[in-house]
Amino acid sequence: MGKRQSRPWIVSDELWALVEPLLPKPGPKLVKGRPRLPDRQALCGVLFVLHTGIQWEYLPQELGFGSGMTCWRRLAAWNAAGVWGQLHVLLLKKLRSAKKLDWSRVVIDSSHVRAARKGPKSGPSPVDRARPGSKHHVVTDARGIPLAVSLTGGNRNDVTQLLTLLDKIPPAAGVVGRPRRRPDSLFADRGYDHDKYRRLLWQRGIRPVIARRGEPHGSGLGVFRYVVERTIAWLHGFRRLRIRWERRDDIHEAFLGLATCLITYRHVQRLC
Repeated sequence: MGKRQSRPWIVSDELWALVEPLLPKPGPKLVKGRPRLPDRQALCGVLFVLHTGIQWEYLPQELGFGSGMTCWRRLAAWNAAGVWGQLHVLLLKKLRSAKKLDWSRVVIDSSHVRAARKGPKSGPSPVDRARPGSKHHVVTDARGIPLAVSLTGGNRNDVTQLLTLLDKIPPAAGVVGRPRRRPDSLFADRGYDHDKYRRLLWQRGIRPVIARRGEPHGSGLGVFRYVVERTIAWLHGFRRLRIRWERRDDIHEAFLGLATCLITYRHVQRLC
């Protein structure tokens, strides 16, 4: 994904040109007070928390990104306005325009993360029922570009989210013809081994390539499936996503959506 930036929370001019038109316009100030913190600085503060995992109240004031509560409010408002979903669609459009989206197959997987507090979309950990956890479900194209992500409780079975995650793939325009959102095939590990879902995939015109339980390892699917595991590793490279600190699920989903956009943006920079 290229060289690591020394300060990845600084919003570049190129990224800001994509984000700024999508942000909701602020309403008029009802009372006099300090001027409103510019959105670009607030976004830098959100990215600082996402990259470092620091608590909101400890956001260093000397950085000039405003208070942690201000950044928290902006993140919640932008997520409610669907900014990250719109940005992701825009980035996928750029990739498809450059013919860099590989629809020959998609790869799906999930990863369990510990939840520091119980809340919506958290559940008992499969390895320690006394501790709550959540799951990040990810589906990527053949290159590992994230197409959709979702958050569920840690006790949810992976296969139950298969069709839900496929339905979350946005239509990718960028070339002449109808926007595309359906792959040719789907690759998955044994956690998705269920004949019912194989039939449902065939009905959608998607060829299922899913490892079967009870068979010896060495099916060869790892040659194709490693891309989604690498993308999950990139997601958890953002320290705020390694542990779910937020009780509110929408705030954690906002971080997850923003991180997905950042990974997709890196692919746009590299491939386009």
